[in-house]
Parts: sequence; structure tokens; C-alpha cells
Amino acid sequence: MTRRVAFLGGGKMGEALVSGLIRSGGRTAEEIIVTCRRSERAQELAGKYGVTATLDNPEAVGWARVLVLMCKPQDMDVLLGQIRESVTQEHLVVSFAAGIRTSFVEKHLPDDIPVVRVMSNVPVMVDEAMSVIAAGRHASDEHLDVADELLGYVGKVLRLKEAHLDAVTATSGSGPAYFFLLAEAMIEACILLGLSRDVATELIIQTMLGSAKMLRDTGKHPVELREMVTSPGGTTIEAIRHLEEAGVRAAFLNAIDRARRRSAELAQGGEEGEE
Repeated sequence: MTRRVAFLGGGKMGEALVSGLIRSGGRTAEEIIVTCRRSERAQELAGKYGVTATLDNPEAVGWARVLVLMCKPQDMDVLLGQIRESVTQEHLVVSFAAGIRTSFVEKHLPDDIPVVRVMSNVPVMVDEAMSVIAAGRHASDEHLDVADELLGYVGKVLRLKEAHLDAVTATSGSGPAYFFLLAEAMIEACILLGLSRDVATELIIQTMLGSAKMLRDTGKHPVELREMVTSPGGTTIEAIRHLEEAGVRAAFLNAIDRARRRSAELAQGGEEGEE
């Protein structure tokens, strides 16, 4: 399959992927085309990365063989309508639109088009994304390999069945927001205890970074690592007792389950007109 890639949508996530691919050597600027709604944005991306940028989606489709759909979910049907006549079975369509199932994309394109659905997250902007890919009805292992290779330059990639993507959306997809909320709360606690905001921010960011690396690199269960910090009768166990009394663990479980259900509701909306 050709290395030419078209990013249909030049927003922040699209730019982050383009930047990561070029920076890592995964693709050269000459192998990438990006489409934008505004000429100013197209000029900005072309000037910044040396890629071809255009306002013409069908033109980009005709040039590339891998089509990465980066539009917002509510704009997907319009985008698919614009490119339908230009897409062939030689293309691979990779959709990043949250809540849009592969069946919806397939329905709006010619028959037998291979579609791969991606659920990624915002750390793609720092090349530390967690991306999950799922195959549509006509996508083979070869097509998954292409998506895997592209996303591997900006983070880690897992392959799952599409039925699991609502759970992925609620956990790793929304997960950075939960993480940032916790960081915000811990920084505010530091300020409450008399530390400056600058000091509080540095303390919490480094603490979170170090803790995440321990989870990744030691292979130990979170309980084991938590017990390393939790001395009998000490400060940590006192804090954890208050968190448990406040129902923090149950709140996380309930919130994530609600996010999963909301993802399923939005995806069902994307299937409008299907039985």
C-alpha cells in the first residue's frame, strides 16, 4: 500500500499526528496532504511542516491511498458525501471520529471499502497517545498493520474488537481529563497548605510523572505500589481512609460507566437509518 497519507481535517489532533509522523521519520512531508476548511489554516500547516495543504477533500483523496478522517463526528456525513465518488477499494479509510462506528462510514462509501476505526487520546500531542484500533467488515490484518504503523509513531497501539470501543472511549479516551482533574485538585490542596502555585504545580506534575513511570516500568499491580507508600498509622493511610469514606473509588467507577453508556448513545445516533 502506498505511503501517501491524506489527513482530512487539519485541527489540533490532525496537526499532532502530522507533526509526530514527520518528526519521527514515519513519513516525509512529501508523503502527506492535509485538508482544511480555511485557507489561512492551510497556509499555516503548509508553512510549518512543508506538507501540501488544500481545501479540496476529493483532490486529497485522489492523491493519497490512506485517508485519515479527522473531522468532528457531527461533520462526518458531510465529509463522506464529499469524498464518496473519489474513494475506491484501493483506499484504506481510518476514522478518528469519536462515537462513529465503522458501519456508518461503510454505509456512506462505495461497497467493500476497508475502514479502520481509531480511539486515541490527547497525549498524541506529545507522542504518548494510547490508541486502540478496530477493523470494519472489509478491513484485513494488512489494513490494521497500516493503521498500527502510523499510530505507533505517536504512542502505543492496541487492537480490539469494535464492541469494546465504548469502554475504551470512557477510559483511555476520556482518561486524560480525569487525570488533569486530579492534578488540579492536588495542586489546589498544596496551595491550601501554604505552597505557591508554581511550587505546587512542579511538585504534583513530577509526582504524577514518576508514579506513572513506576506503574509502567515495574510491572507491579497498583495495590503493591500503593502499599509501598502506605505505612501503618502514617499520613498516607489517613488520607486514603478519607478518600474511601468520601466514596472516591465508587465515584470513579460510576463516572466511567456513565461515560461508556454516553459513548454508546452517541454511537447509536451515528447509526441512524440502520436496523
